[in-house]
Amino acid sequence: MASRNIVIVGAGGHGRELLDVIRAQNSNHETLKFVGFVSDEKPDPKLLLRIEADWLGSVEDFLENSAPTGFTLGVGNPLTRMQLASRFDTAGHEPVTLIHPSATFGADVTLGEGVVIASHVSVTTNVRIGDHSHININATVSHDCRVSRFVTVSPSCSVSGSVTLRERVFLGVNCAIRQGLTIGEGSVVGAGAVVLSDVDSNITVAGVPARQIRSSG
Repeated sequence: MASRNIVIVGAGGHGRELLDVIRAQNSNHETLKFVGFVSDEKPDPKLLLRIEADWLGSVEDFLENSAPTGFTLGVGNPLTRMQLASRFDTAGHEPVTLIHPSATFGADVTLGEGVVIASHVSVTTNVRIGDHSHININATVSHDCRVSRFVTVSPSCSVSGSVTLRERVFLGVNCAIRQGLTIGEGSVVGAGAVVLSDVDSNITVAGVPARQIRSSG
C-alpha cells in the first residue's frame, strides 16, 4: 500500500500526541507519511528536534502555498477544530482518521472522517462517532452511543451505554456520564464530574453530581 502524506494542524501537546498515534499506526506497515506541523504559533525548535518533526508554517501560509494533502487536527477545543476543518476542507485538503493500534472495538462501530482514537481507548458495540471527534487516552465509549461531530472526550472519561453527545461537546478528564443521557450541543462537562441527568446546550456543568456552573454560549 502506498504511503499517504499527512500534516498535523496544531503543534501543542495534543498535536504532538497525534504524531505518536500516527507512528503507532505505522508500526506494522507504513501507510501515513508525516510531513510536519502546521501552527500559527511557532513551536519550540528543540522540542521538534527531539521528536524528529518539522514546522511548516502558519495555517494561512500553508493553505495558500501547499497542494492538497491529508490532515488531522491536533486541537482540543471543539469550536476551533470545527473552524479549522472548514478552512482545510474548502482548500481541498482531506481529513484522515487515526486509530491507535491498542484501541479496541466491538461489532458495528462507525467512525467519521478525521476522527482520532488514542491509545487504550475502548469502544464497544453499535457506536457512531462523527467527523473530527477525538476520543483520548484510556476513555471508554459504551454500547449504543451516538457521538456527534467535533466532540472531545478527554483522557479516562467513562461514557456509559446509550449516551448521546451532541456537536462540539467537551468532556473533561476523568468524568463519567450515566447511561441513557444526552449532553447538549456546545456544552462542557468539567474534569471529574459525574453526570446523572441530561445537560442542556451551551452550558458548563461540574461536580459530583454535576450541576450547571455557567453558560458556555
